[in-house]
Amino acid sequence: MSKEIISKVIGPLQQDEDFPDWWKNTGTEIPFFNHEQLDITFMDFEPEHDAAFIEEADQALANFLQLTVEDRKSISELVYKNCMDFLEAVGYDEDDEPLWEIKDHEEIWNFVYPSEILVSRRHRRDQKVYVQIACSCEWEQEHGLQLVFREGKQLTRVSSQDGHLTEADAYDKPDSEDELLSGN
Repeated sequence: MSKEIISKVIGPLQQDEDFPDWWKNTGTEIPFFNHEQLDITFMDFEPEHDAAFIEEADQALANFLQLTVEDRKSISELVYKNCMDFLEAVGYDEDDEPLWEIKDHEEIWNFVYPSEILVSRRHRRDQKVYVQIACSCEWEQEHGLQLVFREGKQLTRVSSQDGHLTEADAYDKPDSEDELLSGN
């Protein structure tokens, strides 16, 4: 029998049968994505070892759930850049022509499909709670796209889904050298 924890923001989360430190809530409306319903999973959470996690995760989710479509549009340039960097690295393929033809960077969202939200604590340096949106996208079918928000409000990463919450973690560099994380 699985256990349950309660989030004051999204309600009950059920413990995953295969990963006991994962807790899942299904079908939460996400204003950032036009109120699309996505599952939210608290990851790497053992209640007996991190008493503050639920409260911090709730605050991060409350922050994130205040973000709107306008906030999403404000990061279009970064998502578009991720797409173009990938396409330039792999070279021209006629199947990607619709992506190459994008004129308004906000159009990039027509090629992004959010699949789930993962909430976890960064285990190095600041140890804050981060909200990660896992998406599939038409330019990177294998590794998709992830958008990561520190405490649910500060965008810290736009990248393929590699499990890292920050560029600093991904490339083992100081937080001060991570442009999005440090705000430089």
